[in-house]
Amino acid sequence: MKTCCIFFLYLAIILQHCFYFSVSSSSPLLLPLSHSLSTSKHSSSPLHLLKSSSSRSSERFRRHHQKRQQHQLPLPLSSGSDYLLSLSVGSSSSVSLYLDTGSDLVWFPCRPFTCILCESKPPPSLTSLSSSASTVPCSSPSCSAAHSSLPSSDLCAISNCPLDLIETGECNNSSYPCPPFYYAYGDGSLVARLFSDSLSLPPVSVANFTFGCAHTTLAEPIGVAGFGRGRLSVPAQLASFAPHLGNSFSYCLVSHSFDSERVRRPSPLILGRFVEEKEKRVGADDDHKEKVEFVYTELLDNPKHPYFYSVSLQGISVGKRNIPAPAMLRRVDRNGGGGVVVDSGTTFTMLPAKFYNSVVEEFDSRVGRVHERADRVEPSSGMSPCYYLNQTVRVPALVLHFAGNGSSVTLPRRNYFYEFMDGEDGKEEKRKVGCLMLMNGGDESELRGGTGAILGNYQQQGFEVVYDLLNRRVGFAKRKCASYWDTLNQS
Repeated sequence: MKTCCIFFLYLAIILQHCFYFSVSSSSPLLLPLSHSLSTSKHSSSPLHLLKSSSSRSSERFRRHHQKRQQHQLPLPLSSGSDYLLSLSVGSSSSVSLYLDTGSDLVWFPCRPFTCILCESKPPPSLTSLSSSASTVPCSSPSCSAAHSSLPSSDLCAISNCPLDLIETGECNNSSYPCPPFYYAYGDGSLVARLFSDSLSLPPVSVANFTFGCAHTTLAEPIGVAGFGRGRLSVPAQLASFAPHLGNSFSYCLVSHSFDSERVRRPSPLILGRFVEEKEKRVGADDDHKEKVEFVYTELLDNPKHPYFYSVSLQGISVGKRNIPAPAMLRRVDRNGGGGVVVDSGTTFTMLPAKFYNSVVEEFDSRVGRVHERADRVEPSSGMSPCYYLNQTVRVPALVLHFAGNGSSVTLPRRNYFYEFMDGEDGKEEKRKVGCLMLMNGGDESELRGGTGAILGNYQQQGFEVVYDLLNRRVGFAKRKCASYWDTLNQS
């Protein structure tokens, strides 16, 4: 008996050491993001990809302003513009989920799984609950978070916990699990239950990670890894086990211009990414290190959508003209309205109509006087303005001016002006077209009480975007993201 006790004590010490090593190292954790274009088996024309991406961006943005649901997760609606992260829980195999900084929940499609109206959607990446998974009690704060902060007493009553146990706070076992929750988004929805199990992000393993398991969804077969600011998000749960991993993360999205060949290389996701405000250098050796300077802007609190990464936009420069942003983009009011959300799950940047029109008017005054307007292409692409390019086109620089001293970000041309060949379907004459890649989000009156604007992932390409949660700020640094994965691995 004594020998047996010594053995198990020794085993516990070894396991404790292994777990401590995996989550307590100060080194950042590097994970690959894949683009849905790289996994798609069907080729699509540029017009089709533009139209589907612009429709999804517009739909997702509108979801932020609908008041008929208490808690909505605006999720991706179709493949072509979103980034996938592979995760695994318990002993199950890894599952690809959409990375979404605009939501705060991790959910998987679980066997048996039914997806209604998913005939034209990508095939689901399914998982099965492992034997180590356990239900989350109705009294858990995580259960309340999944149910839009509904009091645990109400949730435990739904779970048939006796009144005396509710009053004494003893509904904390598997006999009284968290009730199923409903989420609506875009053109679909889901019902899921909360579970906890170990999360595997090699070499890190985190116990008691909370996630949703959905057996039925409407029009959405792919799960989501929420990286928002809520307690159920990946960073928040990592922070409780390894603060350095959850207090900061960044990603570097490979520039693709809707070319599947360009996204064969992974976009790096870095958990535990800390960069000094002073200049740093990264690279394989001292002679070839890249000069990096981050531009930071402060995060704004949003009382209505606390999981959003909202920032203040002061204006946009088109060429040498600075167009001031409306007041609603400079702050978030007490009702949660306004501000600009930095979002990995929306493709294109959405701006209020009046501000958008001012930007377009200035852009068109420079490009439209030289190039013919491609009016026929605009409805088919969902983008505007578009131009026929019969010669080399000179487009004005586009600069985003965020709040803060020197917090301006100059966008690379490919991030806001997309060039492609129209007429490749053989129905029309082939002509080269270029479109401005910003979108009209609607009148300010329609946006009150919701997000003022969204900075989409297309405009974030070619930057390392760091979410410094400890210092409550978001930073941008220009990168060669296609080679950055190799650079980080070599470092």
